[in-house]
Amino acid sequence: LEVNPDDDEAWYNRGYALDELGRTEEAVASYDRALEVNPDQDLAWNNRGYALGKLGCYEEALKSYDRALEVNPDHDLAWNNRGNALDELGRYEEAVASYDRALEVKPDKDEAWYNRGNALRKLGRYEEAVASYDRALEVKPDQDLAWNNRGNALDELGRTEEAIASYDRALEVNPDHDLAWNNRGYALVNLSRYEEAVASYDRALEVNPDDDLAWNNRGYTLGKLGCYEEALKSFDRALELKPDDFGAFCARACIYARQNHLELALDSLKRAFQLNPDKSRQLVQTDTDFDELRNDPRFQRLIENPEKQES
Repeated sequence: LEVNPDDDEAWYNRGYALDELGRTEEAVASYDRALEVNPDQDLAWNNRGYALGKLGCYEEALKSYDRALEVNPDHDLAWNNRGNALDELGRYEEAVASYDRALEVKPDKDEAWYNRGNALRKLGRYEEAVASYDRALEVKPDQDLAWNNRGNALDELGRTEEAIASYDRALEVNPDHDLAWNNRGYALVNLSRYEEAVASYDRALEVNPDDDLAWNNRGYTLGKLGCYEEALKSFDRALELKPDDFGAFCARACIYARQNHLELALDSLKRAFQLNPDKSRQLVQTDTDFDELRNDPRFQRLIENPEKQES
């Protein structure tokens, strides 16, 4: 570039290298220089969009992908990446349409089938999502994320045994996929297979000891087994990791109430209501664990006037 400052390929390659180094803003600036010299470089528009997406600038990224596709309407990667930007913006129908265009150009593009499945799942179109994940897995059977998300879609459809089988496939590919272990545990709970569920959560926590959701789920399941002290330890760990989790305070209150530790139950409920009064009320109003507390004036005040609780 010192010899030839108008070498668009050099600016493009510089941008690519900077992006690989994590110097994303500088990468965008390099792509901009490449595109000043050659506005018809679809790869530069695509990569500029990708870098902008890393920076969270999804609207700007979308404009870059659109420019790439003006230059080359058959740029399957730009259609796929455009879908990802739309997905990040919550525009899931448009995202699906973008993935469809990528797949018209390249029908065996596994990442587009996978991304399409994710967008369809967010739209609640679970059967179509499963079909998309299946197509992704036909092309690339060792895609643990696709097996995991396929399991999530199957679980939403109530096909719990199939969901567990899908999580198992994810874990064959990647035994350290903590999210798949957690999701597998959740599905096992739905089948009342509580001891197996706890074992699954334990595996998730071996991989990621700081997973507050897995600690929460483990606590809930131990409560189902009547292992109240262990359940409380799990909820306490979850709250160490995420102190503003009102749900964990509610769940801990349930355990205390089952043990007839009503003062401790009320203390936990107060914390929950301080964090999220509306959702906490929804959780506790009909929960039979709190039947012994329903006539307690302090419990009634929590339900009726949660905003007046003391800090």
